[in-house]
Amino acid sequence: MTRLRSAKIDRSVAVVCWVSAAAVCATFGCLLIEIIRAGYAEVSWEYLTSRPLDAGRAGGIGTVLVSTVLVLLVCLAVSIPVGVGAATWLSEFTTPGSRRARFVTGCVNLLASVPSIIFGLFGMVFFSQMLNLGISILSGGLTLACMVLPIVIQTTYSGLRSAAVELRLGAAALGLSRTSTLWYLLFPAATNGVVAGLLLSLGRAMAETAALLFTSGYATRMPESLLDSGRTLSVHIYDLAINVSGAESRAYASAFVLLILLLLVNLSTSMLAERWLRTRQTA
Repeated sequence: MTRLRSAKIDRSVAVVCWVSAAAVCATFGCLLIEIIRAGYAEVSWEYLTSRPLDAGRAGGIGTVLVSTVLVLLVCLAVSIPVGVGAATWLSEFTTPGSRRARFVTGCVNLLASVPSIIFGLFGMVFFSQMLNLGISILSGGLTLACMVLPIVIQTTYSGLRSAAVELRLGAAALGLSRTSTLWYLLFPAATNGVVAGLLLSLGRAMAETAALLFTSGYATRMPESLLDSGRTLSVHIYDLAINVSGAESRAYASAFVLLILLLLVNLSTSMLAERWLRTRQTA
């Protein structure tokens, strides 16, 4: 009877898991189909290269794409080094559970729970006004970097801590320096965690709207420097859907482009990470 009951429980759990997975796939499929159906017809080479006209009802998203890429580059250039460095310090240069480690971990957890609108207000006051950067691409990128830092730190830290203890013991037995141990052993072992953090950070940064409304602005002209205002794709979609009448199809087209960009970024990042890992293994 006990064995029969266990088998029934196993089958029930399996059914629940399959139903959950199917629900996730169905939700994503419906979202994707709706966006493709409503926005694919608007997408063309001219749409991707020209600037918005008539408040976005005409023209394209060329300047918006440039602003989006610049904001993301600023975000990653700040968040990746700082996040990986903080995670490495937590994992390798301090005792887990110590007062310093608990304090830094608590700060990271608090940052992860702060709403994006609060980051937007902080970025507007600190970067735009106090540092005199204005409503600019640089302010928006730095604000996004603050937002994604907890994701980078947590995923990188989890990847480093999941590395086998034998790696550290073997490195110590061979007399490897701490830097060599990190570069040749621990970072390759934590590649999956670092890549997961990078992809999650990119996804959140590319989809963020609230924080950028206060920091990077609405301008649709071609940015000439990082101190120029620039509208990102997510802000453009929000503006078309909420503030511009008769631009629903254009909003769907921009959403379709954003999904394609996310897919391309995910694939390219995974391929680069695998290539780097193979290079490190053969070095």
